[in-house]
Order: sequence, then structure tokens, then C-alpha cells
Amino acid sequence: MGDLPKLRAISDLHVGYPENRKIVDGLAPENDGDWLLVAGDVGEQVADIEWALRTLADRFAKVVWTPGNHELWSHPSDPVELRGQERYLHLVELCRAMGVATPEDPYPIWAAPSGPVVVAPLFVLYDYSFRAPGLTQEQALEQAYDVGVVCTDERFLHPDPYPSREAWCEARVQATEQRLSQLPLDLPTVLVNHYPLVREPTQILRFPDFAQWCGTTRTADWHLRFHARTVVYGHLHIPRTTWHDGVPFQEVSIGYPREWQRRTDPVLTPREVL
Repeated sequence: MGDLPKLRAISDLHVGYPENRKIVDGLAPENDGDWLLVAGDVGEQVADIEWALRTLADRFAKVVWTPGNHELWSHPSDPVELRGQERYLHLVELCRAMGVATPEDPYPIWAAPSGPVVVAPLFVLYDYSFRAPGLTQEQALEQAYDVGVVCTDERFLHPDPYPSREAWCEARVQATEQRLSQLPLDLPTVLVNHYPLVREPTQILRFPDFAQWCGTTRTADWHLRFHARTVVYGHLHIPRTTWHDGVPFQEVSIGYPREWQRRTDPVLTPREVL
């Protein structure tokens, strides 16, 4: 099985769709030592999320997960009725029971051929700061509602006990920034987040108003400050690699069946990211 273990990544599995569940059921490492980074949006229901992560954890040497917005939804179809931070921490405990690393655990170290690399799963949410220039947050939201481009988070992603998602984002950014600042300066990182850490990847969105639900400007220099060898993310459903300040940003999403089925050459397997 393969020559050397690889660090691989995937996101936006959306296993609530039977077609995507079949994809996940067929995923397997090429080497017994392969790690898998899962950059969020596994599913909406806790049972689906647990099934997918357990399936992957049983096959890969190490699975590292960070939540997307879909995992945090309190959807009426989910028997688990937890909201906000309580729901997130419930998922963290499920992951720990399966041996899956989360943003609340010690960052694992990947033994790359060129030397050790810190794999840092991040959970920082968004704060509407990726909005159109010159608009206030209120104006940007009003414009999005006017054109009918509104993220479903506005219905299902509750920030409890924080007063708003942007307040939750602020708390997460502060805590994560402090933690990353304590990493040894001689160790490079792989930063794994559901949302892009910089704004530029959102500029090709078909509906620009959606960008405000895609990250925060507070993380714009993290790839430089925290010595990233690469940044892994999802959310946009536009799998590709872009470069920012010499650092590769890799969008590794599968996306919805209606999206990947119309691509001429869809990539439906984990991507080697380092």
C-alpha cells in the first residue's frame, strides 16, 4: 500500500445525501499510515456525523476534524436538540471517544519527510466581515435578503450562549490566536479550517453576497504569523488550490451531488496536501 504515509484532506462530505454517503463508505487510505484531515460539513444530524467519522477513523491512522456550519445546525429533523456551543462540545466528546482529534485537543504532529509539522484544526466561525466594501453588516444582510442569497445558518445555527454568531466568532478567534501563538517557532504548521482564512478565494463566488458567511478578516495573516506550510479549507464547494503570500490554500470539498456530478472530472477522494 503506497510508499510512504501521506497527509490527506477532504471536506464537505454531506453524508445526508445517499450519493455522498456511498462515497464516504468507499474511502480508504493508500497506506496504513495515512492521516485524514476532515475540514467540516460532514453532515447535519449527529448520527450521520458519528457514522462518517467512525467509518474514517477505523480506516485511517489518524483523523483530524474541525466543524463546518452544517455540523452546528440545530435542525428540526435531528433527534439531538442541542444548540450552539453545547452542540459543538457534544460533537467534540463523540470525536474523542472515536480517537478523532478536534480543535479542543492537543495539536497532533505529522512526521513529514522534511521534518515535523503541527497539524492545527481551527474553529473560528465567521463575523460577516467578508461583506461588500462600504456596507455595514446590517446593510450587507439586508442586501442579501433582498436578492435571496441567505445562508441557512440564519435559521439553524444558534450561537448559544453567545448573543450572536459574530460574538461566538470573536471568542473563538481570541482563544485560537492565543493557542497558536504558543506553538514553537521552529515548527511549521498545517492550518485546517472549514472557512478560508483569507478573503480572496470568495471572490469567484457566483453569488458575492454569500461571502459574508465565509470567514473573518481577523485571520487574514495567520498563514504568515503561524508559519503555515499549507492551509486546508472547504465550505465554498470550489475545489482548487490558490496561493497567497507563497502559501498554498487548498479547498478540498466534495460538495453536493448536483455539484460534483456535473463536473467533467470530479475529485471524490482525499487529496494529498503536504
